[in-house]
Amino acid sequence: MTMIATSGSCHQPQRRLTAITHQLVSRQPTLDEIEERFVALVDGRLSRDEADRWAARWVADDGLDWDDSSLWALSLLHGIDLPADERGACLYDDEQLRAWLAELRQRRTM
Repeated sequence: MTMIATSGSCHQPQRRLTAITHQLVSRQPTLDEIEERFVALVDGRLSRDEADRWAARWVADDGLDWDDSSLWALSLLHGIDLPADERGACLYDDEQLRAWLAELRQRRTM
């Protein structure tokens, strides 16, 4: 089965974000690193699938201690690739991503 990515499609072709995607992380990410995932998503340097898989690893690890903002942001990234319908539209659109990034930045100033 061949997937054709169209504008606004939830499942876009795999993209590589060299500094982030290939980084081997053995410690939990900082809030800066989590924010960078949002920025990369908004900029189109990271696919939704890559962001979801990265966040899933951290959300699933019960042995980690998260601050409220980090857990909130990770929870949003985990599931960011959920389809809204059979046409492939995303449950959360790009506007929602930008709003979450803005909210994350606002939370960081509090």
